Amino acid sequence: MENTENKDNLLATINNPNDLKKLNRQELPLLSQEIRDKIIQTISQNGGHLASSLGAVDLAIAVHYVFNSPSDKLLWDVGHQAYAHKILTERKETFCSIRTFNGISGFPKISESAYDSFGSGHASTSISAALGFSCARDLKNENYNVVAIIGDGSMTGGLAFEGLQNAGYLKKKMLVILNDNEMFISQKVGAVSDYFAKIVTAEKVQKTENKIMEVINKFHSLSAPFEKFIRRAKTMFSPGMLFEEMGFAYIGPIQGHNINNLILILDKVKNMKGPVLLHIITKKGKGYEPAEKDPVKYHGIGKFDIETGKSFSVKNTSYTQIFSEVLIKLAQKNEKIVAVTAAMSEGTGLSSFAKTFPDRYFDTGIAESHAVTFCAGLAASGMLPVCAIYSTFMQRAIDNVIHDVCLQNLPVIFILDRAGLVGEDGGTHHGVFDLSYLKYIPNLIIMSPCDENELQDMLKTAFSVKKPCAIRYPRGAVTGVDLSRDYNILETGKAQVLKEALDICFLAIGNQVATCLKAAEILEKQTIKAGVVNMRFLKPLDENLLKELALKIKNFITVEENVIIGGLGESVKSCLCNSGVNVECIGIADEFIEHGDVNILREICGLTAENTAKKAFELLKKQITAF
Repeated sequence: MENTENKDNLLATINNPNDLKKLNRQELPLLSQEIRDKIIQTISQNGGHLASSLGAVDLAIAVHYVFNSPSDKLLWDVGHQAYAHKILTERKETFCSIRTFNGISGFPKISESAYDSFGSGHASTSISAALGFSCARDLKNENYNVVAIIGDGSMTGGLAFEGLQNAGYLKKKMLVILNDNEMFISQKVGAVSDYFAKIVTAEKVQKTENKIMEVINKFHSLSAPFEKFIRRAKTMFSPGMLFEEMGFAYIGPIQGHNINNLILILDKVKNMKGPVLLHIITKKGKGYEPAEKDPVKYHGIGKFDIETGKSFSVKNTSYTQIFSEVLIKLAQKNEKIVAVTAAMSEGTGLSSFAKTFPDRYFDTGIAESHAVTFCAGLAASGMLPVCAIYSTFMQRAIDNVIHDVCLQNLPVIFILDRAGLVGEDGGTHHGVFDLSYLKYIPNLIIMSPCDENELQDMLKTAFSVKKPCAIRYPRGAVTGVDLSRDYNILETGKAQVLKEALDICFLAIGNQVATCLKAAEILEKQTIKAGVVNMRFLKPLDENLLKELALKIKNFITVEENVIIGGLGESVKSCLCNSGVNVECIGIADEFIEHGDVNILREICGLTAENTAKKAFELLKKQITAF
């Protein structure tokens, strides 16, 4: 690897896209390698989305060479592939801080830079947003280009196709670049398709096509069939018929790592009228052999050794792993159990299930809404579907959870991985809303385990109740309890008293139970007897226990790694509103939490044993003062 800090290199001369345009085109491949080196060096120390960004370096250079950002609007779908974009747009010096607390975000972010036209983090949004920019431009009589850059994985999301069909109908001038690195559309790459792409972008071809259509349109009875014939004739040599039928001019596929060729084609594409889709083929992990060989592993990776590619992350047992192992054991005993995820087989732990039961595993692609309704269909047909999706991504399927699953009271089990604060991916990925957005749905049982044993029990319980259930748990290592005992079926809606209260009582759910137990130990040293209740269920809430406790204890503190609005705290306050007790709530405030080490974020949010103990001490002190 080359030293990217060398003052004589090309990257040292680039601070913004205007500097990039001063280079001659023969220098761009060298710049591309220097950017890849910088990305590899930084992500090896910080972790991040490596393979996708390496694959899109050449594209980022070509796009910024041709278009005039930030006047022209560049929208990067998801943002996994936007690291080179950040380096080229005045963030080269701060790139070393990416994904760290107070550093730059791992995703495009409007508040971070004028070059980030639209924030992203969830997939399939770029085309719809780009169409919004295009319509606003025309309404305001402005003149700029709009470019949506979307990966083939994001094209599996229904929102992308909703955007495509609307853009094709409105016929606004905009460019969609499909960055294809997983053979989403059959590949046809090489000199012939590159040559064909150059031909169909030539002004003569466009003018000829327009003149032919002008003549044909004079014969109204013939215009529709002839227009369809011309479109199909254009796409005989490429796989773009679908996009042409949706109203887009389709170009490609072309090789995505030939920067000069990309520039030639983009130069011509940007002058085309109406919506255009440019299909390019890239290699995920390009320029770093370990990532090229295993792009799944290096899609999102922690710190690693550059020479060997070996990760420095310690592989502790996680809730995800426990879920995976238990589900396989239960599925071995019940052939009706099936597993569904939305392009997250590795992240949700279902890859092992897929290997064990290939016929009972389904990956819907990045299509959470479809995944949920698909599960509803499975359940209505007598199967027992488990739908494993990250908490943040389940937000995209709320209507389906309500209308297709819970309204019909179908036994779908929702597994919400990465619940709570997730760390370096930041606001787009924190799973801090699920307790709130699920709580208001009738027929849905909501659980959160305090440890891995309880996760096993809750999964067993979910299969036994034959109702819609949601189980949410955090990212990261489990608590380390003994797993040798058999699974238990929990009494639905029943909480567990872990420590008897005398002065004050903590009511906690999920991973915050352990926080409260530590807080109780801190208070004991100050001769304060604090109780701890593992609520287990947000819904149904154990109202009987709460009211019993309220007869003996007058001070309660709820603790949850979820937004306070709509969460456990509000439910407890509602239950005890006429009991004459004091209820304080600890959780996520009404604001979006930035990215950074999860321990730093919990400290900021007050989700630590020390802060919880302090809150209890202050509440008791206030009561004594008032008395």
